[in-house]
Amino acid sequence: MSFLEIFLDPAAVVALVTLIVMEVVLGIDNLIFISILSNKLPEHQRENARRLGIALALILRLGLLSLIAVIVSLTQPVFTVFGQEFSWRDLIMLGGGLFLVWKATTEIHHHVDVDSEDEKEEKPKAISYAGVIVQILLLDVVFSLDSIITAVGMTDEILIMVTAVVVAVGAMMLAATPLSNFISANPTIVMLALGFLLMIGMTLIAEGLGFHVPKGYVYAAMAFSAFVEMLNMFAKRARRKRQALKT
Repeated sequence: MSFLEIFLDPAAVVALVTLIVMEVVLGIDNLIFISILSNKLPEHQRENARRLGIALALILRLGLLSLIAVIVSLTQPVFTVFGQEFSWRDLIMLGGGLFLVWKATTEIHHHVDVDSEDEKEEKPKAISYAGVIVQILLLDVVFSLDSIITAVGMTDEILIMVTAVVVAVGAMMLAATPLSNFISANPTIVMLALGFLLMIGMTLIAEGLGFHVPKGYVYAAMAFSAFVEMLNMFAKRARRKRQALKT
C-alpha cells in the first residue's frame, strides 16, 4: 500500500490516525524518563542527550518494525513457572519495570532523604553523559518493544506503522525541551514525574507477570494527578500575588 492509497482508503486513514495517537501516548512514558535523566547533566549537554535519546528510540522502533516476525514470536511462551507462562516479551517487560522502579525509587530517595551536608558532598559526583545515554537506551528498548507490539496489534500495513512511529517520535522531539525545562523549573513536578515513572514501572512488572493493566486507567490517573498539580500551582501563584498586593 502506497501513501496515496492510504489517504484514499478511509479505513487506512482511521487506522493511521488511531495508531499515531496511541504511539504519542505511549511515548509520554519514554519522554518523561528522558527529561528527568537529561536534567541531571550539565546544562550544555542536556539538549544533545535528549535528542540522542529520542533518535535512538526512533532507530530502535524502525529496526523492530523490520523484524516483525521476530517481534511476534517474542509473545510466544518459552517456559512456565508455577503454571504461569513467560515469553521473551514478559521477561523484557519485567526487567524494564524493575529497572524503572529502582531508578524512580532511587531518585525519590535522593530528593527526599538527603541532608544538606550529604548534598554538598554529592554535588561534584555528576552523572556521566555516557551513563545517561545507556540508561535511556535500556528503557528505549522496553518502550519501543511495547510500542511496536501495539502497532502490530492494530494494523498489518508496514507503511502505516512506520508513518505513525515517525510522527510520534517527531512529536517527542518537539516536546522534549519544553517538557524538560518545565520539569526543571518546578521541583514539585519532578516528584510528580518520578511518581509517574514508579507507576509505569509497576505496570510493566504486572504486564510481565501476566496481569493486563488497561493503559487508559494508567494515563487517566496521570492526567488527573497532573491536573491537581496544575491547580496547586495556580493556587500558589494566586497566594504570591495577594501577598505582593498587601506589601
